[in-house]
Amino acid sequence: MAELIAKSPCEGLLPLTVSDLSLTEVEAATITSVAPYKGKEAALSDALKEAHGMAFPAPNRATGKEGNRAVWSGRGQAMLIGPAPAASLADHSALTDQSDAWCLVRLEGDSAEDVLARLVPVDVRRAVFKRGHTLRSQLQHLTVSVTRVGDNAFLVMAFRSMARTLVHDLETAMRGVAARHRG
Repeated sequence: MAELIAKSPCEGLLPLTVSDLSLTEVEAATITSVAPYKGKEAALSDALKEAHGMAFPAPNRATGKEGNRAVWSGRGQAMLIGPAPAASLADHSALTDQSDAWCLVRLEGDSAEDVLARLVPVDVRRAVFKRGHTLRSQLQHLTVSVTRVGDNAFLVMAFRSMARTLVHDLETAMRGVAARHRG
């Protein structure tokens, strides 16, 4: 019988540092899709606050903090990243474990916005895309979620099966930005 070894999505690919930029894997304990039942949005938000200290996020927003975050992921849906969902959330929403389906990376550095500007067709400059803002978009040809988690830091989520491509595309842009800043 084959012995299977659990590996993270970016095993052997990260961490990566290029000039002032770093790309690291975010290892979330649990990722859960949370979709409120019709008419239960406010009750879910209250239950989420009570159980995990954060509200259900508005569209294009994230709530919580590092290691305990809710990220909007589409109409009537968010991803709870970090804690296992409290049982009380099931009274107000459909919960689906997504822990093995996603790759999460953190892009950080003074020129992180420049890196994303090469890859994402959305303005992610701090003046318009503030901390706690999130979006679903394309990164090159990948569907991703991008959330600003700090002044110069972003959480990027992609499907686990695309981890190698995600890291490759980000690394290529990181090297291009670094070369432009040196030259």
